[in-house]
Amino acid sequence: MAQMVFFDLSDRYASLDAKKDPLLEIDAVVPWEEFRPLLEQVWRKPESERKSRAGRKPMDAVLMFKTLVLSALYNLSDDQVEYQVRDRLSFTRFLGLGLGDRVPDATTVWLYREALAQAGKVEELFKLFDGHLARQGYIARGGQILDASIVPVPRNHNTREENAAIKGGDEPEGWENKPAKRSQKYTDARWTKKHGKSHYGYKNHVNVDRKHKLIRRYHVTDAAVHDSQAVGMLLMRGNTASGVWADSAYRSAEIEKTLKARGLTSRIHRKGKRGKPLSERAKQGNKTKSSVRVRVEHVFGAQTNDMGGTIVKTIGLVRAKAKIGMKYLLWLPPVMQEVSDPVGV
Repeated sequence: MAQMVFFDLSDRYASLDAKKDPLLEIDAVVPWEEFRPLLEQVWRKPESERKSRAGRKPMDAVLMFKTLVLSALYNLSDDQVEYQVRDRLSFTRFLGLGLGDRVPDATTVWLYREALAQAGKVEELFKLFDGHLARQGYIARGGQILDASIVPVPRNHNTREENAAIKGGDEPEGWENKPAKRSQKYTDARWTKKHGKSHYGYKNHVNVDRKHKLIRRYHVTDAAVHDSQAVGMLLMRGNTASGVWADSAYRSAEIEKTLKARGLTSRIHRKGKRGKPLSERAKQGNKTKSSVRVRVEHVFGAQTNDMGGTIVKTIGLVRAKAKIGMKYLLWLPPVMQEVSDPVGV
């Protein structure tokens, strides 16, 4: 096999450009260096706390952050993201690596993600990027759309007694001496029903602005939390319009009162009651609202179909929040709609 030379590599990259490599577009839009100070707070000890400068130099903070972005966008495991960075020229270029440069291994990726999750910094990074978008003119416009989506996790095979203890916030009997078993259990996830089917996992609640379909706020809970309970965490000030769109699950006297108190206009679907079905006017009103509310479904649909799916395999709510937050962090509708599965599945 002939060795790849500079001009071969240049031609390969040119062919990627011709196919509109979405990672190249993301790289051009995102101000990576603005994230550096916050990332280095998490991943690097202050000079005064370092015992020695000996040993291998740590990976660059921005490079590691971009590696975590790849993992989140395509829902790759740590082993898979290491493999894909080694295998794919588009990933290598996105990280700014040459063919002979050191690639982050799976263990390093896990350690960096774990540090970021435990420090709870993903939401701060999210706000930093949202501020950047606002400065570029992508301020929240047209009103806000609220919705929630279930994020499944692998199901636990527990006894009824174990499930009852977990639901009550206790550790099941006998688990205290089995740390390996306990570390593999999704004890923060919960069961819920949707459209008559049972689901186990978490729930991500989002606020999307009507104009740009950009995620402005998000909140992650276990799946049993009702959609309406996250409204207080999602509503924001600063949108250019007062309308709030949501499906009928959000309709209640309490939420209507909350919206009015904040100077917001309810565009939430109305729902019928037993013995008192919706009038034709109310049905038509719901249909009109749906034409706006459906925009949030584009977000969930793209993340499910174009970005490697939404199933979360990390253990614990803290890690799930970080994983979901990383996927939301760089949600750029015009670019993300072109992202394809890197492993061709």
